[in-house]
Amino acid sequence: MLRYLLATSDDPTPLVARLALGIVILPHGLQKTLGWFGGTGFSGTMQFFTENLGIPSLLALLAIAVESVGALALLAGLATRAAALGTGVTMAVAAVLVHLDNGFFMNWYGNQAGEGFEFHILAVGLAVLLSIRGGGKLSLDRILAARFQG
Repeated sequence: MLRYLLATSDDPTPLVARLALGIVILPHGLQKTLGWFGGTGFSGTMQFFTENLGIPSLLALLAIAVESVGALALLAGLATRAAALGTGVTMAVAAVLVHLDNGFFMNWYGNQAGEGFEFHILAVGLAVLLSIRGGGKLSLDRILAARFQG
């Protein structure tokens, strides 16, 4: 099982996908963990997730971890499949719970109640690619897989 989770090729395609996904998700994680970029920090995010959205505490904690630690893992190519799966699930849940009622488009012109779910489709698509292909070129997964091969 560990071999499958780490297995990947020297293909640059997953590298591009995981860097794009990690770079885009990490600032959202930093909003939720440290309050950077206008975020509410860990306690504010936990309160919003549990009280406003009704998400159980454990799942709220996992979502915050995915967007912070998981994004760092994607950037390093470490446990890429697991980090991508967590990111994909988190983005799908966010799209349904928070963004679906706002329509498809992001709020580019400030004329709707909130952001739409178009971003989430892209994030889920990248996450699915990475869940299938692994970390690719320049990933820690690739280095670890070579060590476990023999």
